[in-house]
Amino acid sequence: MNYITMIWISWAVLGVALLSLIMYRISITQYEEDQLFLDGAHEAQHQQQEMIFAKLKSLRPAIQIVGGVEGLVTLAIVAFYVTDALRQF
Repeated sequence: MNYITMIWISWAVLGVALLSLIMYRISITQYEEDQLFLDGAHEAQHQQQEMIFAKLKSLRPAIQIVGGVEGLVTLAIVAFYVTDALRQF
């Protein structure tokens, strides 16, 4: 197997990982409220929203890292094909 095949495989794996993280983020924010009433009767809802925000805050760096690496691998693939096309001219 040559290195371009390995790059395509890693690109696909990173794509699946990125989509999985995004789908997980969507499933977390599914129960997020647009408006909260912060009186004593709604303390449980406030705690639930704080848990959602904490999960999202911890998930954001992972999405950014995987997305950044995915972008770099995409650029590497494009650069490979561009240089290959220029060599053939």
